[in-house]
Amino acid sequence: MAQTQTLGIGLVGHGSAGRMHALGYRILSSYYDPLPAEPRLVGVCTAREETGVKAQKEHGFQFHCTDYRLLLERDDIQIIDCCAPNFLHRAIVIEALEAGKHVYCEKPLALNLAEAEELAALAQRSGLKCQVVFNYRFVPAVMRAKELIAEGALGEVISFRGAYLHSGYLDPRRPMSWRLRGAQAGGGALMDLGPHILDLLRYLLGEFASVFAETRTLITQRPSEDGKGLEEVDVDDLAVLQLKLRSGGIGTIEVSRCAAGANDELKFEIYGSKGALTFNLMDPNWLYFYDATEEGGPLGGQKGFKRIETVQRYPEPAVFPYPRAPVGWCRFHIASQYQLIRTIALDLPPEPSFEDGLAVQRIIEAAYLSAERGERVDLEVR
Repeated sequence: MAQTQTLGIGLVGHGSAGRMHALGYRILSSYYDPLPAEPRLVGVCTAREETGVKAQKEHGFQFHCTDYRLLLERDDIQIIDCCAPNFLHRAIVIEALEAGKHVYCEKPLALNLAEAEELAALAQRSGLKCQVVFNYRFVPAVMRAKELIAEGALGEVISFRGAYLHSGYLDPRRPMSWRLRGAQAGGGALMDLGPHILDLLRYLLGEFASVFAETRTLITQRPSEDGKGLEEVDVDDLAVLQLKLRSGGIGTIEVSRCAAGANDELKFEIYGSKGALTFNLMDPNWLYFYDATEEGGPLGGQKGFKRIETVQRYPEPAVFPYPRAPVGWCRFHIASQYQLIRTIALDLPPEPSFEDGLAVQRIIEAAYLSAERGERVDLEVR
């Protein structure tokens, strides 16, 4: 029997994303059988020594460090998983590619468009596998929506609405962090939440032609991290985008980190000439589909939205949990990480690629430009 290939992981960052990624690699073989290659946790880099010790103990890494370059020196590490803050992505990714490592990079790809263009070009030239963490592409309901649209079930897409809403920044007592500083985050809610919903609608509907945007900073000062005063906030708390598809459809996207009552409200509605689709991440087990070609009747016939039970119906070689089991946030990450391992082991084109990350960054940059100028901005055809 041929020996299974091993892919060593070097993780940079152990916040919520880094912890999820480490967990995903550890349990991937329980969810997919057979695996085309076996991920192995080798090293973890954190900003502080004490968090590195904790991460190593929690997940079983072979070693920890506070300098990511020590990961790059290791011959037993083939993948650099970048979960560092946005302003660190460029340096980490460039040096990882120069060291011959494949890269799994959290969204957004980079701090700004210029950096994203540089990283996408380097990834293309390197021949290495570079994937962006757009994990919501791997929700079974989203995957089924992609199939239905490709099959023509919606006909011509006429309009759409998308949103990604959180409430965590509504409290003005929440202290400053790197996500609230433009120099470190590159933007606010639009840069934080925007990549996910923009990628999903681009993935489902195709390229955008133009954008008009407005942004708002609702809380302009927040307590400093040391608690000794107030610091100015220079990023957006919410943004509303009006977008036009190259295919002609029009729609809106709203992102907010100050939406009272929202938990993790990633949702979309798509309306076409033959039907419609709706999805909400807070109701992740179902995709709602309306077939406008069905005949009605005096009491409605059978017309109406159909609830499709997508639950955990991943294609083979997914083996766990059972397809009927409810699905959740961790599972989407695990599916995304399986995609990475499969892409490297079978030498497949990466998807979602750095080019996908770049495409989203172009939309975000154009939206910020639109908000600054107060006018619609065309997106360049590429």
